Amino acid sequence: MSAHAMSTATIHPAWLRLTHWLNAVAVVLLATSGWRIYNAAPFFPFELPRALTLGGWLGGALQWHFAAMWLLVANGLLYLVINIVSGRLRRQFFPLSPRLLLADFLAALKGKLAHADPRHYNMVQRAAYLFVMLDCIVLVLSGLVLWKSVQFPLLRELMGGYDSARRVHFIAMALLVGFVGVHLVMVALVPRTLLAMLRGR
Repeated sequence: MSAHAMSTATIHPAWLRLTHWLNAVAVVLLATSGWRIYNAAPFFPFELPRALTLGGWLGGALQWHFAAMWLLVANGLLYLVINIVSGRLRRQFFPLSPRLLLADFLAALKGKLAHADPRHYNMVQRAAYLFVMLDCIVLVLSGLVLWKSVQFPLLRELMGGYDSARRVHFIAMALLVGFVGVHLVMVALVPRTLLAMLRGR
């Protein structure tokens, strides 16, 4: 494909851009309100800076958290369903080769990871986005235990109990926030990816 054709071709369809930005809003709201909830009863020997939290107090943080939870779940389901039905999940994220993943990861560490065609994900991107999907599922499942522990006894036991589910939930969110941080760095290094997610091409 010519350079002109690539510059005018749609990279990210409208539904993908919409779910991406809605998910970004949900993650920010969930993380910041979740940090306020954590500070109310920390289980690690540290608290998070109050300036980074949302809700003002425990009750307010819980309201923000529950509202953002529904946004994440509804938006996530929409994203997964469209990806699966359209075949995009299979085309964009598979196959995933451990050998090529290692090669791309080493190239990324050297700042030499190729982004010649933004319509196709390299192995690092495939692995990272698949990880985020799985991590969000863990977040939702552990969140259900924290929200409705009595109603989900089997899920609670699979998580190792309520207290263990709190740790799983916190760590899963920390990993998601870590991904967002790396994602922002990569966007800064390759600004055209942001333009593609804003205008579609």
